[in-house]
Amino acid sequence: MKIYQLFIVSLLFMVISCTLEKTDYESEINTAVPEHYEFKEATAINKDQYKISIETLNGTFYHGYNEIRVKVINTQTNENINASSITFLPIMTKADGSKTSCPYQYTLDYKPDGKYYSGYSVFTDKSNSVISWKLYMSFKVKEVTYTVNKDIAVNEQGNKNLNMTSFTGNDGGQYYIALIAPQKPKVAENKLVAGIYKYNKPTIPAGNFPDPSQFSYSEVKGYTLQLDPRMPEPSMGNHSSPNNQDLIQGDDGLYHGIVNYTMTGNWTLNFIMLNQNGKIIKGTKVSTDFTPGVQGTKSELFIDTLF
Repeated sequence: MKIYQLFIVSLLFMVISCTLEKTDYESEINTAVPEHYEFKEATAINKDQYKISIETLNGTFYHGYNEIRVKVINTQTNENINASSITFLPIMTKADGSKTSCPYQYTLDYKPDGKYYSGYSVFTDKSNSVISWKLYMSFKVKEVTYTVNKDIAVNEQGNKNLNMTSFTGNDGGQYYIALIAPQKPKVAENKLVAGIYKYNKPTIPAGNFPDPSQFSYSEVKGYTLQLDPRMPEPSMGNHSSPNNQDLIQGDDGLYHGIVNYTMTGNWTLNFIMLNQNGKIIKGTKVSTDFTPGVQGTKSELFIDTLF
């Protein structure tokens, strides 16, 4: 009798657990996935007769990858100025006063068609009571160099398809992977785009602050990001999908692959990152077993997505 009662209690516990798990899962997948395709002014800095307008998608700096567009405007004529060079350096300050940065493009590229300068910043933390961000910039007009800085707020990224991760590789390097596309995947084969970056340890003493040589990052060249997407929820059985393609570097410096989402919901992008020589920098293989009722095991290198 006691064995029977124990069996009933265990069965009820399993049912309740599954129900709660399913309820949480349903609640999460019903979350709206925000999409932003319009560039708006996120902040502006005035210096003498010039206005430096910094634009991002949705006019917001987000945790993760941000495409940056900068315009220099003559406030007297309201015309865009083609400055000879523009530099961009984001600095994060912690509560203890220590300073660091994040992957970013220091010298911006001029885009004549849009009359703006283009770059990127991968903000590694959102702003809060113990973390603050400031942009340090310079621009040159008619052989005169101007320097400016501005406090900014970095917001939480509400779109999990644009998540990022940072980690120490097996080679001791500090790496960053940031998802860039798609913003809103489809139940289909999707082009997957990510940036991979590495922190460059300073090799010379620091000069006057902010010295970019002390906050240097580079795009990782010639690596391969092996991809194994899975739905780790117990109700999904850790199943994967066919026709996925590993991410390799394109001419734009970003990494491109294919992820095949066979249904909406929580997906984990399991990665193994290999260097130019095929050596594993980070990541582990995950089980290919179908395990309904059991949470799927993730690679030591992964990024969760949701759509």
